[in-house]
Amino acid sequence: MSANVNPTVRRRRLGAELRRLRELKGMTAEEVAGRLMVSQSKISRLENGRRSISMRDVRDLCDVYEVTDERVRAGLMEMARESRQRGWWHEFGDIPYSVYIGLEAEASSIRAYESSFVPGLLQTREYAEAVVAGTQPDTDATAVRRRVEVRLKRQNRIYGENQLGSLWVVIDEAVLCREVGSREVMADQLFQLLLLSEQPNINLQVISFEHGAHPGMTGTFSLMEFPESADSTVVYFEGVTSDLYLEKDADVRRYTNLYDHLRAAALGVADSRSLIQNYAERFKR
Repeated sequence: MSANVNPTVRRRRLGAELRRLRELKGMTAEEVAGRLMVSQSKISRLENGRRSISMRDVRDLCDVYEVTDERVRAGLMEMARESRQRGWWHEFGDIPYSVYIGLEAEASSIRAYESSFVPGLLQTREYAEAVVAGTQPDTDATAVRRRVEVRLKRQNRIYGENQLGSLWVVIDEAVLCREVGSREVMADQLFQLLLLSEQPNINLQVISFEHGAHPGMTGTFSLMEFPESADSTVVYFEGVTSDLYLEKDADVRRYTNLYDHLRAAALGVADSRSLIQNYAERFKR
C-alpha cells in the first residue's frame, strides 16, 4: 500500500462526498436504498465510512445522483479503490479496533481521557502486555502478542517521523496507583510517562482523588481532529463488543466542552508531573 494512502480516511472522505451528492439531489437515504434495492443501513454505513465500498457501489450511486462529469466519477472510483487497500495494521490479522487505528494514524490532534489505565500510545511493552492479557482473559498468548505489537507500532505517532501535532491526555489518579503487571512494570511505566510529558507536543494531566466527582466518571473517550478540513472531528468510545464513533457537530461540541471541564478539574501539568513522580518512586522502592 502507498505510504500516503490511509484506507480508513479514504472511506470517510468518499462517504462524505457521496452524502453531499445525495443531499444535493434532495434524496433521503431511504429513497436511495429503494432505488438500488438495498437496505437503508447499507447506504448509511457507506456514507459514514464504516463499510468498505466497491467501485460498483460508487457507479450505481453516481447513476442515481445523475453524476455525468467523468472526472468526478473517476475521482470517486479512485477513492473507492484506495479505500479497499490494506493498512499496515492488517498485517497483524483481525484487530477489533482497526477503524480506530486508521483514524489515529491520520489524526493531527488527539485529546484523550482515561480512567483505568495508561493510554495505548504511552504504554511500555511490559505494561501493554499486562493490560491486554488482563482485560482480555479469553485471548490466547499469540493473539496477545499480536495486539501488543500493533499497540507498539501505533506509537510511531509518538516516536516516528509522522508525529502527532498535539496529544493531550487527562487520566484519573486511579491509573497511577493501580498495580498493572508488577511494581517494577508500574515504576517503568510511570517514569516513561514523565519522560514523554517533556515532549513539547504532549500534555499530561491527572485528576486527583481529592477533586471528588468529575464529568469523566461517566466513561472514557477520545477526540480526534484531522489536518484536512473535509474530515470532521471524531469522538471515539471503546466497547467490549463494538466501538462507537460520533461525528455530528452537536456531539462533537458536547464532548469538546466535557473535555474542557476535565482539563479544568485536573491538576496543572507541573503538579501532575509531581504526582506521577511520587507514585513512580513508591513503586520503585
